[in-house]
Amino acid sequence: MIDKIKGAIFDVDGTILDSMGKWASLGNDYLRSVVGEPREDLGKVFKTFTTEEAARYYIENYGVSLSEEEIVRGINVMIEDFYKQEVCLKPGAGEFLAGLKAEGVKMCLATASDRELVEAALKRLGVWDYFDGMLTCSELGAGKENPLIFRKAHEVLGTPAEETWVFEDAYHALRTAAEAGFRTAAVYDPSEPLQEEIRNLADYYIDDYETE
Repeated sequence: MIDKIKGAIFDVDGTILDSMGKWASLGNDYLRSVVGEPREDLGKVFKTFTTEEAARYYIENYGVSLSEEEIVRGINVMIEDFYKQEVCLKPGAGEFLAGLKAEGVKMCLATASDRELVEAALKRLGVWDYFDGMLTCSELGAGKENPLIFRKAHEVLGTPAEETWVFEDAYHALRTAAEAGFRTAAVYDPSEPLQEEIRNLADYYIDDYETE
């Protein structure tokens, strides 16, 4: 277990949930459902996007004739059953979270995904009650290239800054958290190609929760 930790800010997809494979194909799948074949791999294009940013990209680059709100709803409908019925925790994540909770660590979620879907998945998987709150990029109007979500989550926790850690699987989000002054714990996920950069950046690296 990480030493000197009083507060933990957790990303969800790729950090707690084993869900990034689904997101990798969703960008292409949604476009096919409304317009046709994409000119590029939208999973890669949308890697750092919020759902609203992806919606704007569809409109501006593919001429999708729906509003941003309609596109976001359509994306969430496509992935709803996956969150509510199929998605699993990453191996060992439940036990890791339980260990933090047992040690009195306060925890908050900071996610780019839809609040309702995340809550449904984490309740089904038995870990929702470990957390003291959840913030989403959509609600704050900023993605994780902006430190706002981490700062707001820290306010929810009220823990000392030097003892508050951000857990993330994505390089861009870890870099934002580190530049904002947080301690960072990287969680390995195969969807993130910049593993060497993550290892050099993060204060702590988790290859596998089951070995922690």
